[in-house]
Amino acid sequence: MIKTVTRQLPVWQSPHGRPLPAPGGRTLMMGIINVTPDSFSDGGELPTVQTVVERAGEMLAAGADVLDVGGESTRPGAVPVGEAEEIDRVLPVLTALRRAFPAAPISIDTHKAAVAEAAVSAGADILNDVWGFAFGLASAARHAWAGAVERGASLPVLPPSPMARVAATRHCPVILMHNRPDRDYGDFWNDVLLDFKLSLVLAHDAGVPDSQIWLDPGFGFAKEPRHNLEILKRLHRIVALGHPVLLGTSRKSTIGRVLQAEVDDRVDGTGATIIWGIQQGCHMVRVHDVRPMARYVRMADAIKRGLAWKE
Repeated sequence: MIKTVTRQLPVWQSPHGRPLPAPGGRTLMMGIINVTPDSFSDGGELPTVQTVVERAGEMLAAGADVLDVGGESTRPGAVPVGEAEEIDRVLPVLTALRRAFPAAPISIDTHKAAVAEAAVSAGADILNDVWGFAFGLASAARHAWAGAVERGASLPVLPPSPMARVAATRHCPVILMHNRPDRDYGDFWNDVLLDFKLSLVLAHDAGVPDSQIWLDPGFGFAKEPRHNLEILKRLHRIVALGHPVLLGTSRKSTIGRVLQAEVDDRVDGTGATIIWGIQQGCHMVRVHDVRPMARYVRMADAIKRGLAWKE
């Protein structure tokens, strides 16, 4: 039988004093706002600030608890975007969203410290880092650190993480996603948990408190389809680390591979992953299609409550 974590989770705090939705009750929903021309499923769909505001309003009305703004595609093969261009993409959007929805929690999806700094100044509440504070850390340094952990040897000093420094100095909550430069896994779960430990060490070294940290298993990042399915199958192992967990499977290619479905035909596959993730203990799901996914979330939450469910 799967054992779930039942201890009280800490409530994260916005640097702006804005209330953030507490983990541990109903499953929360994060709506994806990509202001990129080349994202894998919705690139170019929001060409103006006004279309972004309209989409955000629809998401909030449909049940989104957090809006996640991204200015650089993270799909495989995407062309990297410089700091200045990414800032130019996201700042007008953040300013408009903050004006239109002053109480809505907003996260910035970036691994660049300069973008994170500018976004928090523009009103972003949360840093969503797809590299878990470890972007730019050399593979040799990663392997040396992991090897020392496994041998019980003295740990090498890690270079400071610029993103972690922003989170600590701006008192900003963070979502640390599992990612790595390659798919060279030895023992898959041992390596994944070591990678998370590395991200947490980088966070702690910078002074980010545990109460401000969420984790994300990184479905679709540095993983083959079988790895994605495995990390979802045993998501409870990440939940057991004691931090709230965000799950982002929406429209991902693994769903397409399993169902032989194009990117615009993966709503039901996404819903199935969400139901499994909620059963495994995730606390928030990151989705493109908020309205249909809200029904999956509501049903999965009701099943999870069982006899405790009330209308």
